[in-house]
Amino acid sequence: MLYLLVGSYSQSQTPSQRTIHAFVALADNQHQGIVPVPAKLGNGLDPAHNLYWGAAAGVKTFLVRSSDWTLLNCREKPKANILERCVFKHRRHEVYLVADAYRGDAIQQALVDFFDAAAGASPEPITLSLASHPITLSAHGGSNLVAYVGHDGLMDFRLPFLTHKKNDFPREAIILACASKQYFAEPLRASGAYPLLWTTGLMAPEAYTLKSALDGWIEQENNEEIRERAAGAYDKYQKCGLRGARRLFASGW
Repeated sequence: MLYLLVGSYSQSQTPSQRTIHAFVALADNQHQGIVPVPAKLGNGLDPAHNLYWGAAAGVKTFLVRSSDWTLLNCREKPKANILERCVFKHRRHEVYLVADAYRGDAIQQALVDFFDAAAGASPEPITLSLASHPITLSAHGGSNLVAYVGHDGLMDFRLPFLTHKKNDFPREAIILACASKQYFAEPLRASGAYPLLWTTGLMAPEAYTLKSALDGWIEQENNEEIRERAAGAYDKYQKCGLRGARRLFASGW
């Protein structure tokens, strides 16, 4: 039986391991400035049915159904503003994904935590006690790649502070939110993380784009190959035309 413990390091993350930490702000009709979605999908306190988590194209459901990822564990309410945390392992690579579903009314905290992790602050040890042997990952500020998925809350409010780069460990970021290149540039630059993929206009931040971008990152593809993967996936599901999808995504400064 698998279970997850968060505590002190028993061992450091091995050099062959890579960790991704995804911060998912649940869609919330009541507390976010989003175009309203059906009530069942837009309840920010119900991860099981939420548009960005439990729905067909939500992060949890989409990855659970993917042949490339194995779900190792899900845990409810690991922290006050996180309703569920799921940990996945890639089937062919030593890559782990920690995905956190934040309450929709805690979107500001989700963004504060995302930029904190992007800056390399607050490394979080996560120990997976598997049947064969325990594995310790370094999440949050100890991650190799951080991702934000959800509404662009910076359209609605300002961050209470900027978190500045804490170390020289190279860290990359994926930001799937509307016009994230415009709104996220200042705090991301302060964090020191590199914008591997972000957006230039309005978009649906669903998991097929995240998964496709991660496919390229895991295979160590270059920025343009990753951007092309993201655009192809977005066009496939949104039927917006590949040319338009390419304009929507950007990589780098």
